[in-house]
Amino acid sequence: MVYSLPWVDQIWYIILLPGDKVVLSLRCKTFFFRSINAIFGKVDRLAPEAPNVVRTKCMPIVLYGLECFSVAQADIKSLDLAVTPFSMKLFRTTNIDVIEECRLFFDFLLPSEMLEIRRAKFECKLINCSNVLNYFRLGLIV
Repeated sequence: MVYSLPWVDQIWYIILLPGDKVVLSLRCKTFFFRSINAIFGKVDRLAPEAPNVVRTKCMPIVLYGLECFSVAQADIKSLDLAVTPFSMKLFRTTNIDVIEECRLFFDFLLPSEMLEIRRAKFECKLINCSNVLNYFRLGLIV
């Protein structure tokens, strides 16, 4: 049985551009804030596990599939800036130095930092794959 897939120019909240570039749509941030508000609606933001829950449940929403694409630095920085107001609300401060200390204490990484870790894991899995086509795409086989 043969299935035909329709050609689309948007996957979830990633907009595909000609070439290998992608642009993030605003839906990415909307889903992130919606998930945070849902968690804070059920659990108080002062709960000690709040940063861990946000890191494990909400951050993957922001970073979904981005390790596969080359995303513009401006889009990655905009994701970091979307997390800053949340950090201010979570840690109840507007002082950036205090927020940075709290982020380090709770091991709460910015999306740009998490994306680099996810990219490294993705490339490691891709290199260890036995499929020759993947090696060709990485440029390891010419």
